Amino acid sequence: MCLAVPGRVVAIGERDGIPMAEVDFGGGKDVCLQYLLDTRVGEYMIVHVGFAIQRLDEQSALETLATIARMGLLAEEFDGGPGPSARDARTEGVNR
Repeated sequence: MCLAVPGRVVAIGERDGIPMAEVDFGGGKDVCLQYLLDTRVGEYMIVHVGFAIQRLDEQSALETLATIARMGLLAEEFDGGPGPSARDARTEGVNR
């Protein structure tokens, strides 16, 4: 399954001339910023298939992550394992 998932930007850089960010979903992933060039560290965004597609406020991001975690889809989406609890989504690096 492929979800559009919220995450928090922890670093911004460039790779091969392409604007990129490290985004924390409970573990860092590289994300293309081509559609959101004015992104800043600390912002939350919706990411789909490796692209940042929309900004999101922190409360909405955390609520969405908790819902996805309750459904057991967060870990499945990122590492194929069973999903964490909603508490895990709120406390394990998502809201730093």
